Amino acid sequence: MTSRKSTVTFVAAACAVLLSAVAPAGASAQDREKFTFALNWFAVGDHAAYWVALDKGYYAQRGLDVTIQNSKGSGESIAKVDSGRADAGVADTVPVISAVSRGARVKMVGMVFDKTPMTFFSRADNALTKPKDLESKTIGAPPGDSQRLAFPAFARLNQIDPAKVSWVNIEPTAKVAAIAEKRVDGVVDYTTGQPFYDKAMGSGKAVRLQWADFGFDMYAMAILASDKTMKDRPKALRAFLEASYMGWRDVMANPKEALAIYKKRVPEIDVAIIEANMNMGFELMRTKNYADNGIGWIDDKKMCNSVDIVNTYMGLPKKVDCTAVYDKQFFIKVAMPLTVQ
Repeated sequence: MTSRKSTVTFVAAACAVLLSAVAPAGASAQDREKFTFALNWFAVGDHAAYWVALDKGYYAQRGLDVTIQNSKGSGESIAKVDSGRADAGVADTVPVISAVSRGARVKMVGMVFDKTPMTFFSRADNALTKPKDLESKTIGAPPGDSQRLAFPAFARLNQIDPAKVSWVNIEPTAKVAAIAEKRVDGVVDYTTGQPFYDKAMGSGKAVRLQWADFGFDMYAMAILASDKTMKDRPKALRAFLEASYMGWRDVMANPKEALAIYKKRVPEIDVAIIEANMNMGFELMRTKNYADNGIGWIDDKKMCNSVDIVNTYMGLPKKVDCTAVYDKQFFIKVAMPLTVQ
């Protein structure tokens, strides 16, 4: 009896050692702090980093039990964060600024893309290649689309008449079909959407007119948090940001590994499309700003310029002060492994 009890005790002790060797360092599972993160859309390439951070235990090592949720656009992810249904989220800069103007208690605490991904997509047989080509054309976009709202600023910068561009209301999920089926001359989308257009239209059939190529420098995708999270859980938010940007670092350093993790975590993704989508996102992040300051660093001047554009052109109920929309105190530098282009 004593021998059997000793054997059981030994096996239990050995298992405990084994578990401690393979489990991520940090708080035990029951002690980890719940943290909900709202994505802005269904699975796309620029979401891979968060699944990588989760899979590699970066959140767990920092004492966080992170749940990742999909959302139906930036409006929903902002609403989740503002209402407390999520502790942090991903959203486009324009609707965040607009939401703050309307009383939302949220701020951007880190960026995703440093260069603006704003783009017009058109068909090669009716290509829009320069701003002047937009005049007399029909452009599809949802009524509240951030690029549609920012277009007057782009038009003014490039000396085109915004009244000569006809906007057609479409659903966010209908953008690809709208130009593939020739219902409109063009649509607004992110550059990273190119693989989805290629799949629907064929390689080389979708043409991009990128806003950044014509002098338009405005922030887009950001990570935001609620005032409550910032006030009551600063340590958790700081830990979440650091772990998330470590995920981004690993995705940049080893995309193939990241794709394997992403597919394991989100089986429904189309790896070929997501890989191309993800790689295009890198081109918006390999900047001197990120090389010097770390992935996700917010440049004060660029942020305030972005707020000025929204205040000037987007009909807000009240103008927003630049300092009211972002906060850098939770940022921890994570070095970018990509070379600057």
